[in-house]
Amino acid sequence: MAEAKTASDPKTPTKPLPLDGIRVLDVSQVMAGPFCSMLLGDMGADVIKIEPPDGGDQTRRAMSFKPKGNDSLGFFNLNRNKRSMTLNLKSRAARDVFHRLVQTADVVIENYRPGVTQRLGIDYETLKAINPRLVYASISGFGQTGPWSQRPGFDLIAQAMGGVMSITGHPDGPPTKSGVPVSDIGAALFATYGILSALLGRAQTGRGQWVDASLFESALAFSIWDISEYWGTGRVPTPLGTANRFSAPYQAVRAKDGYFVLGANNAKLWKKLCEVIERPDLLADGRFTTIAARLGNRLELIAEMEKSLAHRTAGEWIELLLAAGIPVGPILNYAQALDNEHARARGAVMEIDHPVEGKIKSIGFPVKLSETKQRVRRAPPLLGQHTEEILSELGLDSRRREELRAAGAFAP
Repeated sequence: MAEAKTASDPKTPTKPLPLDGIRVLDVSQVMAGPFCSMLLGDMGADVIKIEPPDGGDQTRRAMSFKPKGNDSLGFFNLNRNKRSMTLNLKSRAARDVFHRLVQTADVVIENYRPGVTQRLGIDYETLKAINPRLVYASISGFGQTGPWSQRPGFDLIAQAMGGVMSITGHPDGPPTKSGVPVSDIGAALFATYGILSALLGRAQTGRGQWVDASLFESALAFSIWDISEYWGTGRVPTPLGTANRFSAPYQAVRAKDGYFVLGANNAKLWKKLCEVIERPDLLADGRFTTIAARLGNRLELIAEMEKSLAHRTAGEWIELLLAAGIPVGPILNYAQALDNEHARARGAVMEIDHPVEGKIKSIGFPVKLSETKQRVRRAPPLLGQHTEEILSELGLDSRRREELRAAGAFAP
């Protein structure tokens, strides 16, 4: 598979990225916080990843498979375009360094359980007094307020308590979570949205603010169709497999050799679909004449369609239906989704030069900008790789660094 090359020639002039000049201090771990800070780093921010000295971000040690060094592939895909600094924030000396960094920062991102930052002396009120322009983003399981705020929160818990698991899977099946961590990634996206909004607001007011994002509310925010159905009908939504609550046919269907997906969710597409599968009788069938009727009789509708679909392979149907302008596609696994002409054209896979691993694969930039091209300016950092560099930037001479080291600022 050919990967998109992202490391640009340092001699080649490039336009400043949109967040060039913005400094982010990231004291988060695992997924939601690091994904948020990576998005900001991809857009040009100087992201300083503050890690505990005893092993760093938990994701460095995640996964049962590792490449040559100590860091996991999962860590690589969450931490490009960052610098790593080790600080033991339980140490007063480390907090002094962190507070000095805050004076130079625009954004702080943390994902401790509410209350922990106060005990560490890195909470919003403390840091706002040091830097009133600071945008401070907290990502937690259930938010900073409310009776559930002190609960530990993981993606699985948020999917369960935010309703997502109640509508995932097939009818009468066991509880099923989304295959991808929608609450974690959703919280990262909403935190990024809040941070950028607060930075724009700061340009007008001169003051920062506190961004409060949660996994629980991210799960709710993604549940637009299901919550709308509940409010509109009073019926609690249940799992539908691959089907849709407001359109039919809009799901996976079985062909001669397996499943594919299609969406014929308006009258024009429904008519074309019936023509292509040579079932004009379905157009005249009272059970299927309107969207509401097709939804109400969805199981019978799919059964009738699959009688005809069984005569050709999924690939043949996909070709015929695409030619007719009907949205349709194969069900790809990740090997197939990453290795095809479209993924290559879009740079879905990148290669990054790493100081230990050599070439490593990274998921491509999910958003493209026309004028300021994103690029990998920094490989995922080794633990504490940039500590000395950042201390120098703060103007701390070698003697002061040794004093901090002796005081436990950089040790477990």
